[in-house]
Formats: sequence, structure tokens, C-alpha cells
Amino acid sequence: MTISIPYFAEIVLRTWEHLILVAVSMTLAMAIAIPLGIYIAKKPKLAKPILGLANAIQTIPSLAIFGFLLTVPIIGGIGKTPAIVALTLYALLPLIRNTHAGINKIDRGAIEAAIALGMTNRQILFLIEIPLASGIILAGVRVATVICVGIATIAAAIGGGGLGVFIFRGLSTVNNQLILAGAIPATLIALSLDFGLGYFEKRLMQRGKNKFKIGKFEIALLLASIALLIALMFPRSANVITIGSKNFTEQVILGELLATEIENNTDLQVNRQFNLGGTFICHNALVSGAIDGYVEYTGTALTAILNRKPINNPQLVYQIVKQNYAEKFNLKVIQSLGFENTFAILIRQQEANDLNLKTISEAAKYTPQWQAGFGYEFINREDGYPGLAETYNLQFANPPLGMDLSLTYRALADRKVDLIAGDSTNGLISFLNLFMLKDDKQYFPPYEAVPIFNQKTLIKYPQLEPAIAELVGKISAEEMREMNYQVDSQSIPVKAVVEKFLKSEGLLN
Repeated sequence: MTISIPYFAEIVLRTWEHLILVAVSMTLAMAIAIPLGIYIAKKPKLAKPILGLANAIQTIPSLAIFGFLLTVPIIGGIGKTPAIVALTLYALLPLIRNTHAGINKIDRGAIEAAIALGMTNRQILFLIEIPLASGIILAGVRVATVICVGIATIAAAIGGGGLGVFIFRGLSTVNNQLILAGAIPATLIALSLDFGLGYFEKRLMQRGKNKFKIGKFEIALLLASIALLIALMFPRSANVITIGSKNFTEQVILGELLATEIENNTDLQVNRQFNLGGTFICHNALVSGAIDGYVEYTGTALTAILNRKPINNPQLVYQIVKQNYAEKFNLKVIQSLGFENTFAILIRQQEANDLNLKTISEAAKYTPQWQAGFGYEFINREDGYPGLAETYNLQFANPPLGMDLSLTYRALADRKVDLIAGDSTNGLISFLNLFMLKDDKQYFPPYEAVPIFNQKTLIKYPQLEPAIAELVGKISAEEMREMNYQVDSQSIPVKAVVEKFLKSEGLLN
């Protein structure tokens, strides 16, 4: 795999972020689990319920944990904090279990001898029990660390950063190189840490019953963990704002457009929190202040966030969204960037030609023989599958398959499904030879792309809104489709695509 210099630099950055997540999470987990493991070894009645609770946490799917933490006060929202909490929870079980087992397996003769010598309980713990159990405890650290490295890739879904950014980006663009750019370094980190901790474990086991000593390696590891924690928690500059995006190519491009335009026209620095998942994650992050702005679609805001019935009048939809967002959420909806990205009901070009299909109504009579595949959000949205099926009398023999939106295009092209709901400006439509059916009953509302920002941010940084306004009306649907195509099909980095577009519009020197 050939990696360009910009991608190589980002791999280094994401690897560093990944290591920070793992180091801080493991530091916190060890601070909680090792004392707890020692405590339940001394209090056997508490061992079963505490180990049972830790085991129950371990069995919860990682995506569910991340999703739940988004709504928890204080630690909720996006970014590294909920990711660290989730990883810490997953690391508890092997640490508690091994510490408990290590203390219980110590030869009672050694303890009795220490008591006979007049040693206190504290001295017995630190001079006898912990040194003798250290090998088993470190085996738990080793297992927990490898678990953390793997699960940390999912942190990218809530803006936690790390190597999962490449994996999610690769899935959304059907780009195996990007997937490998995240998976290979994560695998190397896991193997390296496993090997290093395994070597360290053997050193401790070889000490036998010798007095426990902290070597240079232990001190260096502890100091490194503390340094990483300080670096992570160090407050960011007052002149930094955060731009977010949902988890598909167009959203990442639009997020980069906003970020680049802001950095080019103001003295502000931009923290990019892209690939944040669906509409509700981005909206909640914006309302809570975890991000300062992102690009939304008016039809999505109307139906998914405001829970209104679909309306076909673009100007009316914009006014309703603008007014309600200001009143309910203290958010400002800026004017359209110039294009609309509506839902596209897609089939393969071959079926469209063979069956002479041009509209959704014409395709409806074939649905009993077809399998549909939709993004999870579309299946449940007010303007999604339920209303579409009722409007066009869609009667699939089996319920639609739910999958990540980015995977639906490839699933259709590979004949895993026969009909999907994609994005009308997606570059994969042409690349994968798909056909967009006409919404002849005008079921879908208008979906104009509009930047939405927190009012507090705009008041704090008055130079921000004029910079964003430079993009209003500048992007056509064809230009957006072309940018998506360049990223999805030609594997051109998002930043390069964005800079090329801004230069063509005279917005970047």
C-alpha cells in the first residue's frame, strides 16, 4: 500500500491519539481495579457480586456503551472523555479478576511468617503480597491493554480520535487502503504492547520471592502515563472552535470546507471532529457545546429533529427550521450553501435498463421480489422508510436489512440487496453504475445543506459568521457530486479536494 506524505503524517497523529486513549484509560482502570481486586481478596463475600458486575460490563456491546455515554451528564457528549470512560470500564474485569486471583494464590506460609516477624498489614501488603502477585496482576494488565487497543478504534464514532478515524472513513468511502491505514497500526500497537508487557511479566515472575523493586522501566511507564494524562486534559486555546460532521464522505468534505474557510479568513484555529455518527449525535453535540458548528440538511432538521411532517416548499422548510432552532436550541441556521442533497432511491443500472424503470412508482411492483437495504437512521425517520413504503405501496417479502449507510452502496452493487436509500450527491452512484429513481410523488422534503452554529460561539467570535457567509450559495449539486467522486472513487484526500474547490471559487489563495 502506498501512503502519501499527508496521510503518513495523519497516521502518526492518529497513532499518538490512539496511544493517549489507551494509556489514560489503562492508568485509570489500574487505579480503580487493582485496589478493588485486593479489597475483595480480603473480603471474600464481596468478590462474587463485584466480579459479576465487571463481567456484565464486559459483555455489553462496545457501540452500546459509547452510545449510552453520549447522554450521561458530565461525561456525556463527544470527544475523548466518554471514550476514556468506556475503555476504562472494559479494562476492569481482567484487572480485578487477576488481582483477586493473584492475592488469593499466595502461599499462606509466607503471610504467617511475615506476621511472626511482626510486620503490619500494610507492610505485608506492599512487601509480600503485591510483589508475589505482581506477575499475575501484570498478566491482567496485558489482557486489558490489548482489549483497550482494539475497542479504542470505535472511539472515532463519537469524536474520540485515534486510528478508528481511518477505519470509519474507509468504510464510508469503500476504500480498503484507508481501512488498512487504521487497522495495521492498531494491530502493531496491540502486538507491541502484548510483547512488551509479556517480557515485563516474565521479569516479575523471575523475581520469585525477592523483595519488590521498582525498576527504571516501571518508573518510565508511570511517568509516561502521567505525562499523557496531563497532555490530554490540558485546556485548549481560547481561540479554538470545533467543527463536526456526520459519518459519510459529503459531510466530511463540508466540515473541511467550513474549517478551511474559517482558518483562512479569521485568526481562529479549528478542531475537526468529523465522522461523528448520525444526525442526533451531531445535533446533541452542537446543543451541548461539544462542537460549535456543522452542516445539516433542512429536511432532516424538520423531520428528524423537530419531528414535523414533511413539507415540499424549500423556503417554508428553511424558515420553520431557522425559527425553531433559534427558539428551542439557541442555534443559528445560516443560508444554504447552494445545493440540495435529497434521499436517492437507488437500484442497479442493469435492472433499470432491463425493466425500463425510471420512477419509484414503476419500481414498486417489483418490490415483492426484491430485498431492500437501508441505513439505520432511514429505517426509523419520520421522512424515512415507513412513510416511503406507505406512499408508494412498497411490499418487500422480507424486512429491509439495516446497515451502516456507507455500506449500502456496495451492498447494492454486489447484489446483496436490490434497492437502497442513498444520497443524491454521492459520487459512488456513477462509480458503481447505480440508477436513481425519480421521486414522482414528491415524498421527500427539500434537503438544502445549511451550516448551523451555536449562537454563543457566533457572539463570542463575531468574525466567524462573515467567514462562513463566503460559502453561501457557492456549491452546486454537480460540484458537490464531483467532490464526493474525487474522494470516494479517486482516493484524493479530502483536504486536497476542498482546497482545489476553494481556489476555483477564488476563496483560497
